[in-house]
Amino acid sequence: MPIRDTVSWNIMISGFLRNGDFDTGFGYFKRLLELGFDWLDQANFTTMLSACDIQEYSFVTKIIHCLVVLSGYEQEVTVGNALITSYFKCGSCGLGRQVFGEMRERNVITWTAVISGLVQNQLYDDSLKLFAEMRCGSVNPNFLTYLSSLMACSGLQALREGRQIHGILWKLGSQLDLRIESALMDMYSKCGSVEDAWRVFESAEELDEVSMTVILVGFAQNKFEDEAIQFFVKMVKAGIEIDPNMVSAVLGVFGVDTSLGLGKQIHSVIVKRGFTSNPFVSNGLINMYSKCGDLKESIKVFSRMSDKNSISWNTMIAAFARHGNGSRALELYKEMRLEGIKPTDVTFLSLLNACSHVGLVEKGMEFFKSMTEVHKISPRTEHYACVVDMLGRAGLLNEAKSFIEGLPVKPDLLVWQALLGACSIHGDSEMGKYAADQLILAVPNSPAPYILLANIYSSKGRWRERARTIRRMKEMGVDKETGISWIEIENAVHSFVVDDRSHPNAEIIYEVLAELFRHMIDEGYQPDKRFILHYLDQNDKE
Repeated sequence: MPIRDTVSWNIMISGFLRNGDFDTGFGYFKRLLELGFDWLDQANFTTMLSACDIQEYSFVTKIIHCLVVLSGYEQEVTVGNALITSYFKCGSCGLGRQVFGEMRERNVITWTAVISGLVQNQLYDDSLKLFAEMRCGSVNPNFLTYLSSLMACSGLQALREGRQIHGILWKLGSQLDLRIESALMDMYSKCGSVEDAWRVFESAEELDEVSMTVILVGFAQNKFEDEAIQFFVKMVKAGIEIDPNMVSAVLGVFGVDTSLGLGKQIHSVIVKRGFTSNPFVSNGLINMYSKCGDLKESIKVFSRMSDKNSISWNTMIAAFARHGNGSRALELYKEMRLEGIKPTDVTFLSLLNACSHVGLVEKGMEFFKSMTEVHKISPRTEHYACVVDMLGRAGLLNEAKSFIEGLPVKPDLLVWQALLGACSIHGDSEMGKYAADQLILAVPNSPAPYILLANIYSSKGRWRERARTIRRMKEMGVDKETGISWIEIENAVHSFVVDDRSHPNAEIIYEVLAELFRHMIDEGYQPDKRFILHYLDQNDKE
């Protein structure tokens, strides 16, 4: 070109940036800059800033900001908006706010850039406060502003504020937009109000994969496992396009009481749809098979994975720990380190759990020390609880108590529950009462401390203390949750509670149990009567 103007240069810069060639695009910008400041305009700045969307490019944003000031474009609204967006995307929230504060003129894009930027950096409370400030001013929020504010409500689990925004959207007639509906469903689900999320879902005129995934994840996150599975099955039967995100979500709800047969059917769907190469789906399969009791299938899925990420290794280590195979869990950790995969806090949670189940106290404490000192990972309450459980299971109850007393944070219910559980295993009533009292203070409405302490007293034949504990539980208005056992036969899960006669085959089941019990007695089995003598008369005891 014999003649090039600013537009020509900007098209070249923009073209390379849009195609991901940042170095070449920036090179053209530097050549333009060499021609002098007179060649620069606001389009050049906004084009360059639009490419600065990761933390590694934050220095470029600062360079552009300096050039903006030197060129006298700092009060141009479009340039200011681009600077705000770029700073927040690079994680420089303070500089983004500073640009916002220095702007004399602000439009809806300016406000939305800051509100959404704060959400992107998980500063949800600040985002909602700014949204409230905006609504008091002369600039009206737009679609994206409301979308960002709903995301802030989701992050804060601010149900009241979320409902208020829903009300505003209803008045404006904007609640029927597909993206707004998905955001509303996500907000209600994150806030624990699945009923409201379902109402939004049912009233939607149009649904897509995103909205369906949101409601599916909402069921899963709020412990509506059966509803999540039923919803997924209906989607498959209705011929709705299933994506890997949906499959990952439904696999996450499988637990010990979920049908393994159904899990295998979902595995078949995964194979047919070609999702087996997706690491998140495979991770979900490992977890599903492990929780449903089929460790061999978990191992098969893991061994077939060509692309294993840290979650894959963590899930498999957790699977071995869950099934009591602590030594294999530790071996897999060594293999993981040889593969160059860095451990996470979840890795150490599984390792501590594995050490707890096989009694490797010293090894477990080595892992705990390595986590904090070598890998610089801050322990969570779950890690502290695992250490207490590990020490307690090994009979080191005093050491477990000392560990709790030396914690840098206030122990919560998980920690006290671990200590009380260990006392229950070893029948230590004195330490058990101490742990139970602490647990009751932490969760007054939980039946666990009363029941575990009552069982400890029963094992020692201290019936008065046991009766006092149960009476105290009743006086506090705490109800014991009914214990349930289950078994899967021919893809059907059968559940039972104590003295349950509701099963259609109850009489046959009890007859078989009685016959088995007689055979066990004949073979020399001696029943452990510690927990039942208090309730039986002398004839029954014999």
